[in-house]
Amino acid sequence: MTKDQKNEVIDVLKGKFSQYSNFYITNTESLTVAQVNKLRGVCFDKQVEMRVAKNTLIKKALESLDSEKYAGVYDSLHQVTALMFSENPKDPALIISSFRKESKGEKPLLKAAFINGDLYVGDDQLLALTKIKTKNELIGELIGLLQSPAQRVIAALLNKDAAKDAPAEEAAPVAEAAAPAAEAAAPEAPATPEAPAADATTAPAE
Repeated sequence: MTKDQKNEVIDVLKGKFSQYSNFYITNTESLTVAQVNKLRGVCFDKQVEMRVAKNTLIKKALESLDSEKYAGVYDSLHQVTALMFSENPKDPALIISSFRKESKGEKPLLKAAFINGDLYVGDDQLLALTKIKTKNELIGELIGLLQSPAQRVIAALLNKDAAKDAPAEEAAPVAEAAAPAAEAAAPEAPATPEAPAADATTAPAE
């Protein structure tokens, strides 16, 4: 590569490191051309950008942006390096994990991952990265926690109101049922006898 070509690659890498707060450093050595192309296709489908670059150029790009910020990354820049850039912090980990299961191999090998300012070094971090919470997942959990107490209060109030209304509703049918029974049990009042009419033939003569 000429100096101009190297500078062009460095500028492209600087743009990607500035654009994404999450990137993975992987080792794709020993993968066939077909496997690399397949991996690129999977990354493309998941909106993960994959780039293969020389370690020296990657280091220069990082140093020119913030040498101290990325200091922990430099030790992972050895052998063949493929970078994976992603908005979602765990998508590259899921891609690597599923690709290895499908191909029954150990590559791509995770060398390091830089996630929102935190550095994860070593392939043994892969499982933890597949379970990392995304920003949207954390917001969803927070909303759930905030809503939970309110839901419990509302449920308690509804149950309390239902408990108050229950005796009145249950008493109404009992009262209605008791009314006909009372009517049926009440004795009929005896008829008042009429006074006998006076007989004109028996009246005393004056």
